[in-house]
Amino acid sequence: MDDKNSLRVKAKNIRKSLDMTKVSADLVVKIRQSLLYQKAKHVMIFYPTKFEVNLLDLLSDDKEFYLPRVQEHDLLVCPYNKKSELKESSFHIFEPTSNSIKPELLDLVVVPALMADKNGYRLGYGGGFYDRFLKSFQENFKSIVAIPNELFVEKLSIDSFDIPVDVVLQA
Repeated sequence: MDDKNSLRVKAKNIRKSLDMTKVSADLVVKIRQSLLYQKAKHVMIFYPTKFEVNLLDLLSDDKEFYLPRVQEHDLLVCPYNKKSELKESSFHIFEPTSNSIKPELLDLVVVPALMADKNGYRLGYGGGFYDRFLKSFQENFKSIVAIPNELFVEKLSIDSFDIPVDVVLQA
């Protein structure tokens, strides 16, 4: 099994070769078909970087949406809509400037991933932000990863601090 850093490089290269506009549109459909999403009223998504899955089309749905904002080693949950002000972070990710809410209010969290496996484990970017967030609050909400088929694997190598998501959606 490749180490996590080489897998990250591999996953990023695969993503660059894909039509992420089509993949994103297909994954938005899959998310909308998901019972977890249909039941959720408060949903945290993520603002996409250039080659990430773009889920912003979900914002037209009748739900309350949130984006994460990094504060030191933690993720804050901030309300977001199409008119919200965003600021580029030191990680070159756009984050809301709005005040944060309690994570316990969330029903569903869509977690970014470079790869994911059949057990719900994901390969993230290496900062551990989502693993810490899920560990602290996962009893309050459901979590999903939405990734291209090409980035779904049978089994990822995991560490003791890795936290699986509830569902992995592929397109």
